[in-house]
Amino acid sequence: MQPIIEARKVEKSYGSEGDGFIQVIAPTDLAVYPDEILALLGPSGSGKSTLLRMLAGLAKPSAGEVIHHGHEVGGPCENVAIVFQSFALFPWLTVLENVAAPLKAHGVPAAQRTERSLRILDTVGLDGFENAYPKELSGGMKQRVGFARALVVEPEVLFMDEPFSALDVLTAENLRGELLELWQSHKMPTRAVFLVTHNIEEAVLLADRIVVLGKNPARIRTDFRVSLPRPRERKDSRFTQLVDYIYRVLTRPDLAPAAGPEVLPERTRPRYQMLPHAPRGAVAGLLEMLLDRGRDDMYRLAGALSFEIDDLLPVVDAAVLLGFAKVEEGDVEITPAGREFADADILRRKELFRAAALENITLIHQIHRSLEAKEGHSLPDTFFEDLLDEHFSEDEAKAQLETAIHWGRYAELFDHDAGARRFFIPEEAPAALAGPSTSEATH
Repeated sequence: MQPIIEARKVEKSYGSEGDGFIQVIAPTDLAVYPDEILALLGPSGSGKSTLLRMLAGLAKPSAGEVIHHGHEVGGPCENVAIVFQSFALFPWLTVLENVAAPLKAHGVPAAQRTERSLRILDTVGLDGFENAYPKELSGGMKQRVGFARALVVEPEVLFMDEPFSALDVLTAENLRGELLELWQSHKMPTRAVFLVTHNIEEAVLLADRIVVLGKNPARIRTDFRVSLPRPRERKDSRFTQLVDYIYRVLTRPDLAPAAGPEVLPERTRPRYQMLPHAPRGAVAGLLEMLLDRGRDDMYRLAGALSFEIDDLLPVVDAAVLLGFAKVEEGDVEITPAGREFADADILRRKELFRAAALENITLIHQIHRSLEAKEGHSLPDTFFEDLLDEHFSEDEAKAQLETAIHWGRYAELFDHDAGARRFFIPEEAPAALAGPSTSEATH
């Protein structure tokens, strides 16, 4: 089957080699085929929206090419529509006029565009709001207008960038159902849907095919078809297994890419782990919740905490990195060290956090050892930024140091002067607990 749109070795980068160069998306192949809903998942900052824009022709790749019906894309693709995260409505136009705007741009006669716009407004639940202005609508209703405006042109490919994230739970669920009804009943001539989402359940509910991206830079970690028949039930064990598999891929960046829901092989740990940007208070809260549960499915845990995937994953990653929890088959389980931490008082928690950070986190261990070895126990930020430049982009290196600062302060291992841009060990800092040797920490 020939793809409608195909990315061939596309990549996206900013800056020039050796001068602030940042690779956002590594060379990637991805095709959008007819008769499928393709869901693209990935952590925040992984390049999902950037990849969508390149496929739609709204952004030019730094290398590689995007092919639309056999021809290289040089600008916006014809006969596609996009629902953006933002509402992007014209505030001076009514709801009906906003929805009809693309039809007017295509020269559709007034009577026909009014008829089509009214029909699609009824489909998305906005019947009766035709003459309202955007300022009179709630956020969810504004996004419904954006959804209707994309569908009214009857696009061959419908691109959606987290279209349901601004909606309340019931409205989002209704719109998902409406989308599936339109798709399965062929009430719209759309031949393919490309959905960017951070909601794993949403992807499994809607998609025929799911692609999961890694980050720094973005690359495809898994690409598989969802064989579950529709309608899909969240309580179905096969549904839960797919959700667990995707959670596992997202929470284990140290594992090699996989072709589908199967056991993933281990890969050598990088010299510097990617520190998740999670507050230590959130880690403590997670461990306290797991103290009584012992082990819980991440899918249920996210629901119990009212967390989205982008909120939960960094917290889980931090607990795992510190040795306070482990993830197996999509379940989070508290470790004996995690139990001790959750049971401890404030001072004892600091001691345990200090020991765990020195033992498990290469960057924190190296910052502390370097400061100890330096006369005056102080070093500039640039010293550590240079060490990280080989492993992370400039912005991510700074983000890694920021997380290390927060954790190091809490553990009372070191402090940081933002004005002078220097790390230092305060005179009143407690003696650090023994950690691995410097050679062990840097290899």
